Amino acid sequence: MSTITREQARQRRRAFIGATSGHLIEWYDYGVYGFLAVYIGQAFFVSDDPMTSLLSSFAAFALSFFIRPIGGLFFGPLADKIGRRKTLVTVLMMMAGSTFLLGLLPTYESIGIAAPILLVLIRCIQGFSAGGEIGTITSFISEYAGPGRRGFSTSWLMVTAVLGLVLGGVVANGMTFFLGAEAMQEWAWRIPFLFAAPMGLVSMYIRLKLEDSPEFLALVSKGETSKAPLREVLQWKRAIALVFFIITLHSSIFYLVLTFASTYMAKVLKFDSGTTLLYVFVASLSSALVMPLGGMFTDRYGRKPFLMVVGVFASLSMYWFFKSAPTATPATFIYPLMAVAVFFGLYASSTYATMSELLPTRIRSTGIAVAYNIPVAVFGGSAPLISTWLIQRTGDITSPWYFYVGTGVASLIALLMLRQKDFVACGSPQPGAASTEEGARSLLQPGRRVPPVSAG
Repeated sequence: MSTITREQARQRRRAFIGATSGHLIEWYDYGVYGFLAVYIGQAFFVSDDPMTSLLSSFAAFALSFFIRPIGGLFFGPLADKIGRRKTLVTVLMMMAGSTFLLGLLPTYESIGIAAPILLVLIRCIQGFSAGGEIGTITSFISEYAGPGRRGFSTSWLMVTAVLGLVLGGVVANGMTFFLGAEAMQEWAWRIPFLFAAPMGLVSMYIRLKLEDSPEFLALVSKGETSKAPLREVLQWKRAIALVFFIITLHSSIFYLVLTFASTYMAKVLKFDSGTTLLYVFVASLSSALVMPLGGMFTDRYGRKPFLMVVGVFASLSMYWFFKSAPTATPATFIYPLMAVAVFFGLYASSTYATMSELLPTRIRSTGIAVAYNIPVAVFGGSAPLISTWLIQRTGDITSPWYFYVGTGVASLIALLMLRQKDFVACGSPQPGAASTEEGARSLLQPGRRVPPVSAG
């Protein structure tokens, strides 16, 4: 079994802290925007119909996700050519800066149609930078972790995402509670976005002190980094397709629990704000709690069987969530909500590790950026918009279940097609060639474990 030195362990901890601190800011922004969507809609998308304003606000939210693939196409190859660390620093500057600027924007009342245009532009910049963040940070963490630890290590990226959203919710809803809706609408909605500046400066300081991942540095030392990652990634069509569809359920259930559930309970089920806030926070924290457990389990017993079983229960829980809505009370709705939250946490615990193991080191960031950002845009960021549209169109508050369960079915089909040889694990140079027989076998067969590799 490989061992690591104290210095290597220290580098791993520093890499983990630096990577996740910036990741927190990205998801803090999404949390703040999601919880303040009502105020943003009324400030920038003026309409006599509050639902139209809300839909417009969610549309701007969704648009930033559709820009993510473009950001991935730009930053993913950059990370594979010049390194993970430099790319992480660049996207953090864009992310924190654009979030801060959103808090300074004049409203529709001040500058008219220019206000929503500027809002959409800033959301596009945020989406562009976020699209480059995910492939780079997943590669960075998984490469520092090495085989046998990727599930547990990358699960903390999901924990950070959830905590970022929760932090955004705590700030936004805490201010609403103390200041009131009127003050929030007039001026206070800006404050949570302005907090991004000091948070970004701290994270920037940490990231600037990081070293690149050992796997990437090994490629650099051998002169084996990809010269054309986008062209090379086309050789991995099967891996890209598998990642795309495995992430489909991950995307939809993520935004159901962490974004749309609060709007659904408040606007559709008419739960009071205190109950809604409490339920969303409990559900979010519960999902975060089980993520490292799921990651550790799949490190030891394999990704595919776990994800398939959890994927089935996740799909059933989403069906229960919506079908229970017509007769729901706060006392009864907590059960389907918690079921969705727990199965979301378990499913999302190992999706990042899975996609990092389906792609080789030299084009890993590009491959993840391409395969991950598109389903997140289509099935994740647009989930609140699609859900709201379905309810408005059909008049049936249970109708969103068709969309969510459909994403679950798509992911289950992809998992069924997953094969042992799809796992290249640690940077094999040719498509379809597993880097180690033992590493690939452990990912699909229960009871097998690969020992952690040295970080050097």
